[in-house]
Amino acid sequence: MHAAPTTDVLIAGETLIDIVRRLDGTQAESPGGSPANVGITLGRLGRAPALVTHVGDDERGAAIRSWLDASAVTLVSAPTGRTSTAQATLDAEGAATYEFDLSLDLEASGAPDAAVVHTGSIASVLEPSADRLRELVEARRPSALITYDPNIRPSLIDDAARVRQAALDCIARAHVVKASDEDVVFLLPGVAPVDAAREWVAAGPGLVVVTMGGDGAVAVRDGSVLEIETPRVQVADTVGAGDTFMGALIDGLLTAGIAGPGAEERLRGVSDEVLQQLLDRAARAASITVSRPGANPPTSAELDA
Repeated sequence: MHAAPTTDVLIAGETLIDIVRRLDGTQAESPGGSPANVGITLGRLGRAPALVTHVGDDERGAAIRSWLDASAVTLVSAPTGRTSTAQATLDAEGAATYEFDLSLDLEASGAPDAAVVHTGSIASVLEPSADRLRELVEARRPSALITYDPNIRPSLIDDAARVRQAALDCIARAHVVKASDEDVVFLLPGVAPVDAAREWVAAGPGLVVVTMGGDGAVAVRDGSVLEIETPRVQVADTVGAGDTFMGALIDGLLTAGIAGPGAEERLRGVSDEVLQQLLDRAARAASITVSRPGANPPTSAELDA
């Protein structure tokens, strides 16, 4: 990995401790959170990510700080209060369901400049963080590529209509959106993934990708639809797969020069061939993550071997 001199990706959202309960009754704690996992992916791929988040001044917060530092993620957070947790219960196929205990009082003022700004998941739709992330995106949109992953967590939602509208508003403000087929079921019930992607592209983004687990992914832009195959691997669990895909896609977009001022125009101008290569690489990265337990994305050496 190379060490970039300045922040190239600013990520804003929740960081937490995943408490994973497996079928055999064993339990393990590890740092996680969708935006943080995106940061870890980018750090391992040689980028210089900074993460705006909330981390407690407790033992779990110390574990998160060490975890981020090990993958060269700069933490933008004043440690206060308790660290958020997510209890994940795995089924026989390794898929996780979650219960959360969250603190979302993150502060984005003073965050460094960056060529890409990524937000998503819980912090983008629940207050007080949602309002602060909205202000961050609106301020940075002229000078950065805005990427977004709704990563909806139904177990946290007590007002589905409000959360749905908040996520759709975030989609409309983004240049690039990566969502799962489960996100589509919540946000646009009864709509096929490719049709959902078309609808969202019409609302603003230049690229929408919907991942469908082992069935691959579909990417839609104005005038074209690309299909992405999922490499076949032995699945350990699916934790962090979508975040790895997102991080690797951001890395690829940076490599292609689709970032910073004018990113929206360059995204429109990139060829389907180049975009297909970036998406296939992101799918390979995600397949490496699902092949081993927990959110453990690959390094650039592993991905490009």
